[in-house]
Amino acid sequence: MIQTILSQAVEAARPAAELGQTATYIPELGKMDKHHLGACVFTREGERCCAGDTDVRFSIQSISKVISLAAALELCGYDTVFERVGMEPSGEAFNAMGKLEAVGSTPSNPMINAGAIAVDSYLEPKISFEEMLSFTRKLCMDPQIVLDEKVYHSEMSHISRNRAIAYLLENTGVIRSDVERTLDFYVRMCSLSITAESLAGLGLVLAGDGVHPATGERLLSPDTVRVVKTIMLTCGMYDGSGTFAVQVGIPSKSGVGGGILSVVDGRMGIGIFGPALDGKGNSVAGIQVLRTLSRELHLHIFDPSEHR
Repeated sequence: MIQTILSQAVEAARPAAELGQTATYIPELGKMDKHHLGACVFTREGERCCAGDTDVRFSIQSISKVISLAAALELCGYDTVFERVGMEPSGEAFNAMGKLEAVGSTPSNPMINAGAIAVDSYLEPKISFEEMLSFTRKLCMDPQIVLDEKVYHSEMSHISRNRAIAYLLENTGVIRSDVERTLDFYVRMCSLSITAESLAGLGLVLAGDGVHPATGERLLSPDTVRVVKTIMLTCGMYDGSGTFAVQVGIPSKSGVGGGILSVVDGRMGIGIFGPALDGKGNSVAGIQVLRTLSRELHLHIFDPSEHR
């Protein structure tokens, strides 16, 4: 049943790619074929359903913010993470910086660039990128994840805006560690090469309360998972998060590489890849696929319990 609905949803959404564009402000991302589209659903019962371009590797980009937030909560603690980063939807673009100039201002949440850079500034002194890469591979159940050197260098050569954000954060006391090391760590995490299957694996771990479904190993605490999923629901789709929550109702996080990570609590993880983006930076066709899955499989968080 899931496989049929998923396959039909992907095929029906393919024409929507014409409505979007790849993220050309990072030149390497702009080279991706915008007509790619793939989706995977991994269930707690062990079912693995895939349709479309699910084995094509692409850049994780902002979905890495979920992993960094989870790691920071584990290593630094809730109080440290949210002392100088908020939990509220920003209502602004993911790379906005206007509100950061005021004295005492803090990033709205960890899912926008300012908040993620701040979170990485707490994380970077405590863990190496190599250790984060190993952690990411385990969370995504994908040992093939590597740093995409081309994306990393492309992004580092077009980093002026994020560098400005980081130094504004240092100026207001949000960042208290080395700014350049933080930026390098942030860009490396954004430049990991994944697939839609990797994201479905990560979603399944989060849907299972932080436990690896195959080994039974606890990778994240229940408290960390609860915080992460809640912030994904309220802030994960940039300044389109409210509309997405109403129409789809699944905790999700998008990235400008075209990925969407979605978590159906207790049931399944969903991974999407569709690099044609809307004006907010979300996958146009990917959102259409998720709308269909939510409707047909009754995945909305507020669907009546008898339908779920």
